[in-house]
Amino acid sequence: MNTVNILLVDDHELFRTGLKSILQNREDLLVVDEAASGEEAIEKVRKELPDLVLMDVNMPGIGGMETTRRLQRMHPELPVIAVTVLNDDPFPRQLLDAGARGFVTKGDSADELIMAIDEVLQGKYHISRTVAQKLALSGFKGEGEASPLATLSPREMQTLLMIAQGKTNGEISEVMYLSPKTISTFRKRLFEKLGVTSNVELSQVALRYKLVDPL
Repeated sequence: MNTVNILLVDDHELFRTGLKSILQNREDLLVVDEAASGEEAIEKVRKELPDLVLMDVNMPGIGGMETTRRLQRMHPELPVIAVTVLNDDPFPRQLLDAGARGFVTKGDSADELIMAIDEVLQGKYHISRTVAQKLALSGFKGEGEASPLATLSPREMQTLLMIAQGKTNGEISEVMYLSPKTISTFRKRLFEKLGVTSNVELSQVALRYKLVDPL
């Protein structure tokens, strides 16, 4: 039996402990390391080169989406499964675009998570049933009000998340390896697309759609 080495990435230690407890029920699944941020995850992947990464999306710093994108540039063959509290558009699509092979929510069952791991390791994609249903319904008109976040590009979404975390344009540009001028352009687009006029209002949008945790 081949052992699957897994890296857990989540900024909540309690949740990582819960995931480890679930994975320990399978002798072939081994948590080789943990990371509390995207930046730390990138370093741990360089060091450990795991077989699979379980990635939280909503974390301080660069966040799970940008981390997934960077890991895929480093190791295109490395499977990443997003594990998040968010199950609405646009996150599933944007995470898949970033290179994630699976998407499950923290409200899904342990069986769903194990199924996702097994299928992704077989080279398949796995979207949890609750998320898959929302993705399917989002393609039909009249299925509720569309989220304004669905119009954002992955880079614009990442900028929104970091503004909501209180980061300045300079700080965001350093994390995203982009110029401050480019970040200012993203910020202007966010104002236009979301109908807001300030960073405070952008943060309120992020809170309303549960992209960040309330203080």
